[in-house]
Amino acid sequence: MADADEAWVELPPSIEGFRYHGVDTNMARLMAAHQRIGAHFGALFVETMFGEGVLAYEERELVAGVTAAAQDCVY
Repeated sequence: MADADEAWVELPPSIEGFRYHGVDTNMARLMAAHQRIGAHFGALFVETMFGEGVLAYEERELVAGVTAAAQDCVY
């Protein structure tokens, strides 16, 4: 298995784009680095977090935070 230090993507400089709770996110920069899939990923994110469903927005945030923590991801 590759060491985590070997996996990297050169992010474009800070961009005007998706702000989440008023914060410029590195995820927006990552999506900009992969233009072919970035828009699709962004649409999936918006639908997952804000679309209709049985979980309230706050519960979705909690699931996202716990999932990120389980993967040692700074969320």
